[in-house]
Amino acid sequence: MKKIFWVAIGVGVGVLAAKKYQEVSSGAALNRQVGKYADQLSDIAQAFKTGMSQREEELRTALGVDQDTMKGSPAAR
Repeated sequence: MKKIFWVAIGVGVGVLAAKKYQEVSSGAALNRQVGKYADQLSDIAQAFKTGMSQREEELRTALGVDQDTMKGSPAAR
């Protein structure tokens, strides 16, 4: 009975290893991983841009600077 159990375990591990090898050799795993990292990077960049524009608006409000005023100033040229 022990031998049958260990043979079944060996077959299961072999099937999983073959499936994993097939996945890796096809590049599907790499594509998924790269896609996941690209999505995370995009989310981080979007959060950064949102935070940056919110902070810029806070500073403009605090300093009493208007967007239209900045466009006409000599420093903006």
